[in-house]
Amino acid sequence: MAFAKEPPHRHGAVSGSAVVLVNLGTPDAPTRGAVRRYLKQFLSDPRVVEIPRIVWWCILNGVILPFRSGQSAKKYASIWTEEGSPLRIHTQNQAMLLHEALQARGHQDVTVAMAMRYGSPALPDVLARLKADGCDRIVVLPAYPQYSGTTTGSIWDAVFGHYRKIRNIPELRLVKNYHDHDMYIEALRQNVMAHWAQHGRAKKLVMSFHGVPKRTLMLGDPYHCECHKTARLLATALKLRPEDYIVTFQSRFGKAEWLQPYTAPTVQKLAQEGVRSIDVICPGFTSDCLETLEEIAMEVRHDFLSAGGKEFHYIPCLNESPAWIAGLAEIAEQHMIGWPAMVSPSQRAMRQQDAAIGRDRAIALGATE
Repeated sequence: MAFAKEPPHRHGAVSGSAVVLVNLGTPDAPTRGAVRRYLKQFLSDPRVVEIPRIVWWCILNGVILPFRSGQSAKKYASIWTEEGSPLRIHTQNQAMLLHEALQARGHQDVTVAMAMRYGSPALPDVLARLKADGCDRIVVLPAYPQYSGTTTGSIWDAVFGHYRKIRNIPELRLVKNYHDHDMYIEALRQNVMAHWAQHGRAKKLVMSFHGVPKRTLMLGDPYHCECHKTARLLATALKLRPEDYIVTFQSRFGKAEWLQPYTAPTVQKLAQEGVRSIDVICPGFTSDCLETLEEIAMEVRHDFLSAGGKEFHYIPCLNESPAWIAGLAEIAEQHMIGWPAMVSPSQRAMRQQDAAIGRDRAIALGATE
């Protein structure tokens, strides 16, 4: 197998560390063509759709892409902003703020980059750029608090697939999950409390997580259990009784059974049973996106009100909340333990001096750079 060409080696250069914040992805524009390209990449991932490839290829290219691309483009257009995709904007901001937070904690030599599993900036491209910039230690931090083979597992596929073609592989640390991390739960708690302080508290809190096929649970995927643990910990932090909240799953696709209860039918049933007000939060999404802004804040809201509900409030994702940025910094820092990322000015000077000595010795042995 041929390996990719290595970037020029620079004797005397101090190797760096990096954190890559990886989100799902988004189309480049709310147009039929851009959405079609995005959906084709996303839905072609065997981690996302576990159907025999030949059968799925016919369904995807013959039915889904021709018909769903236009429908999805309209939905994306309904949430698009002048700056672009909300998911891209929030993820970019989170990466920037995470970099600032790590610097404030003393991690002056850490680069923070944002990447997407599907679409751009593509994860392999970001990893290649970091290598060219001299980063020899990389933390891959998914934007998914709960692990699933369909999401985090797919990121690992992309990471390992990229480095399979690389001769000199950097040290890697992979964040599997943080569904029960104290600072993640605290950020969620503060988010809910801030909403209640401004809008009041509804009769029922609906915690809606992205759905996956029930078959994945039966085959050993821990996602369902981790969602329920997040919900339990958040409910405890909010001092909720069991009857005060409910866990649901949204974004069902296809005819197979997915994790239940489904969000839309559940809120309709609540309204029909006389629950007049609900708050909906999506703890599994750390950035607002199509699934929260359009599916929940628009479609599910319509479902609840049409069924007789009176007040529907969507609680935004963590996005750029200070508590969440602090949580991201804590998670990243925990996975950099032992790395020379937190150094004093004197230690940095010593590292640079040692690198310069190494360069001189390399040149004495015949190196040109």
